[in-house]
Amino acid sequence: MLHKNSKSDAFAKVENQQHQSSQPNIIFYLADDQDVYDYGCYGNEKVKTPAVDRLAKEGMLFTNAFTAQAICAPSRSQIFTGKYPLKNGCFANHTATKPDIESVTSRMKKLGYEVVLAGKSHVKPDKVYDWDKAWEPVPKKNVPRDYIPLDSIENYFKTAKKPFCMFITSKYPHGKYFEVNNPNAEDIKFFPFNESKKTDKKFVAKKAGYYRSIAEDNTQIEKVLDLTDEHLDENTLFIYSADHGVSGKFTVKDIGLKVPFVARWSKVIKPNSTSNQLIHYTDVLPTFLEIAGGEVTDDMDGHSILPLLKGEDVPINKYVYGVRTNQNILNAEIFPSRMIRDKRYKYIRNFNALEVLEQNLTGKSNVDYFIKRGANKFNNEPFEELYDLQNDPFEIQNLAQNPELKIIKEKLTNDLFIWMKSQGDFLNNELGNMPIITPKGKKGFKLDQDTPTRKIADSLKNTLTKDDYIIIKHW
Repeated sequence: MLHKNSKSDAFAKVENQQHQSSQPNIIFYLADDQDVYDYGCYGNEKVKTPAVDRLAKEGMLFTNAFTAQAICAPSRSQIFTGKYPLKNGCFANHTATKPDIESVTSRMKKLGYEVVLAGKSHVKPDKVYDWDKAWEPVPKKNVPRDYIPLDSIENYFKTAKKPFCMFITSKYPHGKYFEVNNPNAEDIKFFPFNESKKTDKKFVAKKAGYYRSIAEDNTQIEKVLDLTDEHLDENTLFIYSADHGVSGKFTVKDIGLKVPFVARWSKVIKPNSTSNQLIHYTDVLPTFLEIAGGEVTDDMDGHSILPLLKGEDVPINKYVYGVRTNQNILNAEIFPSRMIRDKRYKYIRNFNALEVLEQNLTGKSNVDYFIKRGANKFNNEPFEELYDLQNDPFEIQNLAQNPELKIIKEKLTNDLFIWMKSQGDFLNNELGNMPIITPKGKKGFKLDQDTPTRKIADSLKNTLTKDDYIIIKHW
């Protein structure tokens, strides 16, 4: 005798299968702290990245993909919200996004998806990031970092009943790195930003360990790809990226903000293809929404890149932007920066550069000490920077004072401040408002206290008062 609901259950199962066949599964694999220059498919023949190289051959490689911040939490928050860090609220490390923001979890659930996190989180609050399933990284002995939860991932692939959006977030190759015996500079590829360190034995040893950690992550990616091919059909979008570059961490240089981005979707993407269009982490969620049959809301900063995945070479973004916040980190200093970039030119403003220091002082000795300290810490960085990335991709020659580029600089400067205003930035084109930020009710890494990597004189500890800070309430 049939159960009274068996007929309706069977119908529901068929309906769900039909729904799932039209909505692709989405897998986003995110590595941690890896330069875009350190992949075979991006031109580094000395590093071992066979899994990512395989993805590039089977899918599309993006040459102009960016995050707005070269820090873990702010970078991830953009992927999950479709909004830049200043707008979503997570613009300093280890801080939370605004509590009223709708993230990928709620948006994709409304479209019939399960949303899963497998690995490192680094985002909060939980009410914004309400995962259907979340598995922690797996500890292993005699290795520097925990591993992705492969067993849970495989079991989920085998048993998933609904279309899903899964973020697999690795802890590799982020330091601590593996130790490599007899490291050799000849086994490392050097670039203009680190060429001078070829004879630095400590640097070479660290870089060799970093390369080894990259190789280790590729073994994980390879296993995930094999599981994907074994258990899922061709209507599966697989994206690989790394949250930011380690060589430019905490900066707004391309070595920090430019990210690897490779996509495979055999039903849609042409194998071994390339896109040179400007794309950004804020474009990820809008893309997922369009793919799933949803709509992008006006409050989101990103745009869908689905046309690019389908082979249409169309512009997605005129500009991408960058944010630098040196506070609430181990080496905390007051030195905020903002960046605007198109395909060729890039403008940076360093708001507490030494050359404008006097205009930023407040007359309050306890505050001014830390403003001066920040300016002096980065005394080689000018107030304005302008680079021709077509001829100077590693940003060596600052052209900010070149009269031939005056109109270009003025246009970029004006458009940067328009964007900053739209983001609710506490900085503007006036000097003298250096922000001192702190989480509400939490210590964080405050300017007037020691951290494990920097010391403050006893006479200056705890000299900043509540009135000296900008309190970020939702942190």
